[in-house]
Amino acid sequence: MISSVRVIGNPRAAAREAPPPDALASDGFEAAYREISGWPGYRPTPIHNLKGLAAELGLGKILYKDEGPRFGLGSFKPLGGAYAVARVLARELAKRGIAVNATAADLLAGRHAEAVRGITITSATDGNHGRSVAWGARMFGCRAVIFIHQTVSEGRKAAIERYGAEVIRVPGGYDDSVRHAFAEAERRGWHVVQDTATADYRTVPADISHGYGVIAGEVVAQVSEPPTHVLVQAGVGGAASAVCARFWQLWGTSRPAFLVLEPAKAACVAASLAAGKRVEVTGDLETVMAGLSCGVVSELAWEVLATGADGAVVIDDGLALEGMRRLAFPLPGDPPIVGGECSGGAVGALIGLSREPSLMAQIGFGKSSSVLLIGTEGATDPVIYKEIVGKAPEEILA
Repeated sequence: MISSVRVIGNPRAAAREAPPPDALASDGFEAAYREISGWPGYRPTPIHNLKGLAAELGLGKILYKDEGPRFGLGSFKPLGGAYAVARVLARELAKRGIAVNATAADLLAGRHAEAVRGITITSATDGNHGRSVAWGARMFGCRAVIFIHQTVSEGRKAAIERYGAEVIRVPGGYDDSVRHAFAEAERRGWHVVQDTATADYRTVPADISHGYGVIAGEVVAQVSEPPTHVLVQAGVGGAASAVCARFWQLWGTSRPAFLVLEPAKAACVAASLAAGKRVEVTGDLETVMAGLSCGVVSELAWEVLATGADGAVVIDDGLALEGMRRLAFPLPGDPPIVGGECSGGAVGALIGLSREPSLMAQIGFGKSSSVLLIGTEGATDPVIYKEIVGKAPEEILA
């Protein structure tokens, strides 16, 4: 029987004493934290110590940072998408000679509101990113047009529309919707907020990743010592590269071994690590881990992950669903947690690895290991969540 989990090592991983790459700057992370920590409703998301699960899987400790409560939007994405909206608006106001250094606080206060209302932000999404962009656009006062592809659920579409964005469904998959967003922005004079960096589109993806770095900064403040390993979902690599780079900057030689998590059908980072260069994965990329359904890693993210990632863990969808159910119905002593498909993937990956002693040894997992998981999302589509888990999110937390 073919295993539902595999591990791809990175022969080019940097030594612990190597300096972090310059792709994502420390001052960019610090500026993002100053802005985001001043937004209404900001508070660090919790870290849960899953003692029962760790004991069952033969690990010393499993720490689960739960991004489900983030700003009430159900995922970590507001840290990136909404922050990038604020940065795009500030740059456009400066370009028009209206305000030289408009801050998020200025936008929240309604300063320059008339000019901001005339600016349109656009993006493509599998769900969570679009919701964060729509939320940021509403909060800061501009218009948002969000493109979704043909398999995005109606529940996720409605969640974006609740924040006042116009949502347009286009043919094809996620990468097709990204191309459509860029084409429409070029034609209409809109501003794209997307986390996929290319040679001539880097500023906004860097803003997004700097916002995601808030997660790593919070972790450093919340734990007494660095974990031995961290597992972060990849997608186009925006969050993974942000967490990797920020831990590298803040923990230096004590930084944990860094692993990216990918679905089997869309393992573009794993393929790139194996090839030693960015590789595009083509064909059927659809997975229950919708936020990870991406065929190519962002250029900016690759500049970090090419040497910052120690390896990739690739799983089938079944493990993601198993992980969701394990979070919802935990072992005694562990709290019930509402985690979506991508969050379930992190837990499912550990479950799958525990069944493969050779892979556990390859990664260096054992009873002295402390593993940090990023629970990137809660129940972003409650209907789908209930179909998978058997109970509604509110029932799990009751």
